[in-house]
Amino acid sequence: MKIVLIALAASFAAASVASASDKVTDVDFLKANRCKGLASQINGVVDPASLDAFIKAERGARAAYVVERADDEFQRARKEARSADRKDRLTAELTGACQAYVAGGPSLAKQ
Repeated sequence: MKIVLIALAASFAAASVASASDKVTDVDFLKANRCKGLASQINGVVDPASLDAFIKAERGARAAYVVERADDEFQRARKEARSADRKDRLTAELTGACQAYVAGGPSLAKQ
């Protein structure tokens, strides 16, 4: 009987860890804002509206200081994207790492 209870408790613990890992972290939220800033300056690579949908869905669950930092990341990325010598690297970032946030969803952000 004890073995069954231990196994049951372990399965509940594993399920709670799995559901917690599906959540989008604050770091992912900041990265998505950076991607939106890049996409708003580098036209034709990623639609900023698709990133905006992801950001709006996740914004409500964030502390005020995280939202403030996300706005800073957005502005910093916009400024960085204006630099012509960085355009190739930033375009690669948009077509690579930023794709995790385009469709939205926590499972995509973990890729």
